[in-house]
Amino acid sequence: MLNRLLITRFSLLSLCTGCILALGACGSDTEREAKYPSGLERTTTGEDIYGESESIFGEDGLSIFGGKKKETDGSSGIGVNSFLWRASLDTVSFMPLASADPFGGVILTDWYTPPENQSERFKVNVFILGRQLRSDGIRVRVFRQTFSGGSWRDSDVSGDMGTQLEDTILTRARQLRVAQIGESE
Repeated sequence: MLNRLLITRFSLLSLCTGCILALGACGSDTEREAKYPSGLERTTTGEDIYGESESIFGEDGLSIFGGKKKETDGSSGIGVNSFLWRASLDTVSFMPLASADPFGGVILTDWYTPPENQSERFKVNVFILGRQLRSDGIRVRVFRQTFSGGSWRDSDVSGDMGTQLEDTILTRARQLRVAQIGESE
């Protein structure tokens, strides 16, 4: 009998607590009652009495089960410097593209055989390393193969070929930037 009474009271207490919490969680964004300034409020606090009241839980309040989601501006752009990206594409445009990832800043070309020398071919990988237009923001790797003995074999590339391509890309990127600045004025 005593156990049954305790279970009934506990159930009733749990139900009441649940109802109170559920009703307390309900909020309304309706306008608050007008608050007229008194001389005491104006002189002692110096705060705007018509402004939003502060919450002990911070600016966005308490978030339960995810709460409000932050709004995003919806814009999505490329993840690297746009001038370097466009200049890189312009510079390697004579070669067939195997892959171009504007978010990762990677451009991979397929093998290109120059018309004047059919026994060699080149492949270029361009890596854009950041969002700033800087000389250390780009890396170019050049690969070369020569045709001999009925198959393509890896060959050495002149040491400054990658650097020359980087310089060409940077020069083109600066031209694009200057052109854009000239348009905006």
